[in-house]
Amino acid sequence: MTTTIYFDMDGTIADLYSVPNWLPLLRAYDPKPYAEAKPLVNLNSLARILNRLQRQGFRIGIISWLSKTSTPEYDAKVTAAKEKWLAKHLSSVDFDEIHIVPHGTPKQNFATANDILFDDEAKNRENWIGKAFDVDSIIEILKGM
Repeated sequence: MTTTIYFDMDGTIADLYSVPNWLPLLRAYDPKPYAEAKPLVNLNSLARILNRLQRQGFRIGIISWLSKTSTPEYDAKVTAAKEKWLAKHLSSVDFDEIHIVPHGTPKQNFATANDILFDDEAKNRENWIGKAFDVDSIIEILKGM
């Protein structure tokens, strides 16, 4: 059975929380923090590893939540900002799946027992069906695969 390696975005590969005034901006329905988030990992290294893993048969995916404060129009802007961030920062990665879903959607809904999740939120890791890892050693863990 194929294994998919999933990544959360905010707080995992994208540093949303270091964008100045990120919370007031989100509450004002401004997608700027999602667009301006700096990478949390060396994305060149990550891209090379993910491309190698795909050649070995792994699938690569994203499961990321929309803003907690939301409207349909804002959801569309956040989705576009997140997709643009991925295209800008990980352009060489051909993601097999990208799920940008309402805040609080159980991420395990997308998992099989073989799948892997990297996520900064403990609850998501605890509820994950397969293997789940915090964000501390993403590159090192993937290099060992």
